[in-house]
Amino acid sequence: MKLLDTNMILRFLLNDNEEMNAKVTEIIETESVKVTTEVIAEVVYVLKSVYKLDRSIIANAIIKFLNVSTVESDNHAVIEAGLRKYSEVSLDFVDCLLIAYHTEQGYEICTFDKKLIKKINKTER
Repeated sequence: MKLLDTNMILRFLLNDNEEMNAKVTEIIETESVKVTTEVIAEVVYVLKSVYKLDRSIIANAIIKFLNVSTVESDNHAVIEAGLRKYSEVSLDFVDCLLIAYHTEQGYEICTFDKKLIKKINKTER
């Protein structure tokens, strides 16, 4: 199994370099690949801060990518829930992941971030 880095996923999603996109597409179509939560967080950050893409476009593109049959991820349900939350609220993606860990796996989130606490409390209603 191969582990994809941020740049590989960006080239696949953006298709902004034909040669690189062809290479990563070949890998994804012919082999099992894995992506980590940390890499997904960096992909979200780059797509938002560098490429200025809308949150819902980012979330939908990454969810679609994660659901490719040859792509495996750590904590798929948490990542997908975090991406869905990211498309709905103005929190950063890591905070959305924390909410997803709370809703998907029952973790109690300890934070001083009042905005995050408010969003977590809304998920409990």
